[in-house]
Amino acid sequence: MALNWAMLDASRSPVPLPHELIVRTVSAADVSVTVPNAPPTSTSTSGGSGGTRKLTGSGKIWLTDNRLIFVTHDAPPKGAESTAFDSLSVPLAAILSTKFEQPFLGQNYLVVEIKPAAEGGLTNGTKAEIRLKDKGLFEFVSVLEKTRERAIYMKRSGADEEEGLPGYSTPSNSAGSSTATIIPDEAPPGYDAPSYQP
Repeated sequence: MALNWAMLDASRSPVPLPHELIVRTVSAADVSVTVPNAPPTSTSTSGGSGGTRKLTGSGKIWLTDNRLIFVTHDAPPKGAESTAFDSLSVPLAAILSTKFEQPFLGQNYLVVEIKPAAEGGLTNGTKAEIRLKDKGLFEFVSVLEKTRERAIYMKRSGADEEEGLPGYSTPSNSAGSSTATIIPDEAPPGYDAPSYQP
């Protein structure tokens, strides 16, 4: 959902969110991100719209119970070409779809369509291609899908709990009065309102 937003420690591992659990790590992966209608980069001097941008990187993937995180092995140098990026952090609920690709010639890969966050550096229609170097992709896709389904289920359950019964508050007393006497419109015969004497 966001480029270069994963908080990293000194070993270039992502800092986990509170109560976040790592489900799987992949030590060698290639990721390419296609950002359609990308805004111009800050290093661009030509102005105008940025057009489609393709970013590539080699690094490590962390799949947690909340996010899919990719971090390149080395941070791109400052002023580097605009095709390099440092990290990609995608909440599992922001993965719109996944597609397992098996080309006739070439390596299998996973296409992930990503819902962008505001100010995250991505736009609608952003897709990432993930190729693993040291593990089977089919197993990773299976674990990713199960973890994603659980994250979406937990998010929906949390939303349902918040929509529960409305909050109740006690009626406020009128100023100067500590007790309120309510007399029904149709009081039974012989009913007199009790008088209050402090």
